[in-house]
Amino acid sequence: MGIREQFNLVAKEYDENRRKFIPCFDDYYIASTDFVAKSLDRAPALIFDLGSGTGILPSFWLPHFPASEFVLVDFAEEMLDVAKRRFAGMPNVKYEIADYSEKLPAGSPDLVVSALSIHHLEHAQKKALFKMIFESLSRGGVFVNYDQFSSENAEINRKTEEYWVTQVRSSGLSDKEFCRWMERKKADRECSIRQEIDWMKESGFKIVDCVYSQGKFGVIRAEKESA
Repeated sequence: MGIREQFNLVAKEYDENRRKFIPCFDDYYIASTDFVAKSLDRAPALIFDLGSGTGILPSFWLPHFPASEFVLVDFAEEMLDVAKRRFAGMPNVKYEIADYSEKLPAGSPDLVVSALSIHHLEHAQKKALFKMIFESLSRGGVFVNYDQFSSENAEINRKTEEYWVTQVRSSGLSDKEFCRWMERKKADRECSIRQEIDWMKESGFKIVDCVYSQGKFGVIRAEKESA
């Protein structure tokens, strides 16, 4: 079963189980978003969310920028169906069923965000995507990637992975959902935070840094020069 089919399969339970998969959920999603939103020099007119799934990430960005236009992109149609119900009655939220690794939506966004999606791409695809994002962004635009990463040290990475699996296993997740999660993890193609920062700089971003890191999870902010 491909990654698209796996995510479509769990679309209905995805939001309910999210906190069980991410022990640091509040800091990772809410506090990081609050910091990055307040760090922006201007309110973004156009925001892309790549691999949006059920729309969890934009639900934390919308309160900061309720007048912005959001484009939620995902290739799993049933996941986006959940997002459409979440944002029903909000005309500034658009949806695009597409593989963002091949082509970004039309327009020049001021902000591009993504959460727990890009780590499914092969490393060459990551590099190509970062270049596409850089070229798509408006001057002074910002890209924020919330993702899971590997440690550069194999032993530390193994211990971190084992600890995470133990946390998820003891979270109250059903045996069926735990097995599905372990199956989805086989599609992970993680890199280290340092590797990803280097690739973003190679793509043209000048200001790149990790603004949050806890266990397997990190948030990287990359800014395009304004002039």
